[in-house]
Amino acid sequence: MHQPAPAPRPRVLHLAQPVDGGVARVVLDLARAQLAAGLHVTAACPGGELAAGLRELGADVHDWRAGRAPGPGLPGEVRRLVRLIGEVRPELVHAHSAKAGLAGRLAVRGRIPTVFQPHAWSFEAVGGPTAALALRWERWGARWAHRVVCVSEAERGTGLRAGVHAAYTVVPNGIDTRRFSPGPAEGEAGAGPLVVCVGRLCRQKGQDVLLQAWEQVLRAVPRARLVLVGDGPDREVLRQRAHPSVHFAGAVADPVPWYRAADLVVLPSRWEGMALAPLEALCCGRPVVVTDVDGARESLPPALAARCLVPPQDPTALAGAVAGLLSDPPLRAALGGEGRRHVLSTHDVRHTAERIAALYRELLDAHEETRPRVPSESREPIHP
Repeated sequence: MHQPAPAPRPRVLHLAQPVDGGVARVVLDLARAQLAAGLHVTAACPGGELAAGLRELGADVHDWRAGRAPGPGLPGEVRRLVRLIGEVRPELVHAHSAKAGLAGRLAVRGRIPTVFQPHAWSFEAVGGPTAALALRWERWGARWAHRVVCVSEAERGTGLRAGVHAAYTVVPNGIDTRRFSPGPAEGEAGAGPLVVCVGRLCRQKGQDVLLQAWEQVLRAVPRARLVLVGDGPDREVLRQRAHPSVHFAGAVADPVPWYRAADLVVLPSRWEGMALAPLEALCCGRPVVVTDVDGARESLPPALAARCLVPPQDPTALAGAVAGLLSDPPLRAALGGEGRRHVLSTHDVRHTAERIAALYRELLDAHEETRPRVPSESREPIHP
């Protein structure tokens, strides 16, 4: 009996810059799920831990030399990307973050299905004339994205209020709920309560605000300890400002032991789309204090949203929330348990991957309906 030939696996190209932090974790989680589902996953990024992780998963990885921020090298980065796309010939391009979104959309210009995922808007990350240029680009570049994927309704709302009119889909961030789980804490017996902040040491994550608040926390809870987990451009400046009770752990391959060791996890960001660190901490059964930026309120169950959200860049409010929870172990335990149940039901990365897969199918089907009927092997690669 004649068996029909299996349908070809769609070839998805992920573009990523930066290659660390939350963006890298999202790309790795998506690639893992897509490879398991039978997609042909290719990625282009400037090396780093992301490239190594993708290769370990079995994805095809191409080195795309590109800086983290736009600059005079952008035209060359776009040309290299055009050549790479012509070689890979993907059916769909998924660009992650502002820089990859800029170069990717300039290279493709809407000629194949293109997904842009900002992971927090570029115009929030800068000020002055640079912010105006970033906003102007996002408004213009939206025409070259078949879909803009936001990780929270708040992130989508920020884009709309800024005049970025696009076809939006909201897919909340998810985490690997099997990896992030409660477990025994390791630490000094009898030591004071431990506060942990996991994130890149940079202005966005607001560790400078936390260090301002920490002096007030110590007045209320003198034996409290703070650990900053991560590395980044602000490391030395933060070290100079830090109280002796603050420890810098540096970049770590696995933050789970730090979450499990923590009595409380804090992320005082100035802006986000939806941060991963609070979801990871909650899934480990630890309560959190976070700033009320995009995605924060949506990522928390009501009980935590009422108690654990503080205004951004407000060290006094941050200190009050941290000190209050450090002084109430039963409340911390209750909030940690409720937070874990919420993440398990709402932010499992498998749900995220399923929603992204459905979006891909929608875009690929729509493109197939409008594409001229020519043999697949005669398709021309994209040229500038």
